[in-house]
Amino acid sequence: MDIIISSNSSKPIYEQITMQIKGMIMGGELVTGTPLPSMRAMARSLHVSVITVQKAYEDLQRDGFIDTTVGRGSFVAARNADFIREEQQRRVEHHLAKAAEMAQTYGIPLEKLVELINLFYKGEI
Repeated sequence: MDIIISSNSSKPIYEQITMQIKGMIMGGELVTGTPLPSMRAMARSLHVSVITVQKAYEDLQRDGFIDTTVGRGSFVAARNADFIREEQQRRVEHHLAKAAEMAQTYGIPLEKLVELINLFYKGEI
């Protein structure tokens, strides 16, 4: 599992781990039932604290991305299509919020922003 930690990022290390594993699951790189490295092994390979990896795994479990069983480890959770769509929509909403904020800052009218989104969506740009 290739996880890259950036010391220049404003995001905490556990969030970087969480986001990258979520991305691998959402992208189909990690499928249902795939075992994740143990917290100790992950911490060793990333040169971070076990507590940091534990926080990432706890967040992934809370959000329904992994299942953890004492003595067995952590595995990619079974996902339903609605949950995946919801998560994907949340990501799009995040980017749209940034685009809307930038458009307001630069004085781009809403109509122009909607027109641009339509063009990007249709692949015309």
